Amino acid sequence: MDSTRQNKISRLIQKELSDILLKLAKESRGIMVSVSIVRVSPDLGVAKAYLSVFPSEKGNEVVNHLNENIKAIRIDHVNRVRHQLRVIPELRFYIDDSLDYIDNIDKLLKE
Repeated sequence: MDSTRQNKISRLIQKELSDILLKLAKESRGIMVSVSIVRVSPDLGVAKAYLSVFPSEKGNEVVNHLNENIKAIRIDHVNRVRHQLRVIPELRFYIDDSLDYIDNIDKLLKE
């Protein structure tokens, strides 16, 4: 169960990462990326950001690209939240495949 502090920090990180990814999305045409949820570890050292990518076929490509450029994203992120957080969590990006899972269940139920 997440504490109130973890929830506040995860919402802050989600908002700031969304702004950063919006700026990066202008460079890549035809791909939509949104931060669906951010989970922060209890020691506030690691933040796992789950990304929803459309089209979903490009999900692995987008997450790999973000993980390759994690240092530049972290620098931008630190500049945005340095006055609000004492410890800046390490960012990790993952694919949120919950929409694909829901879509698959809908297809199975219609059969």
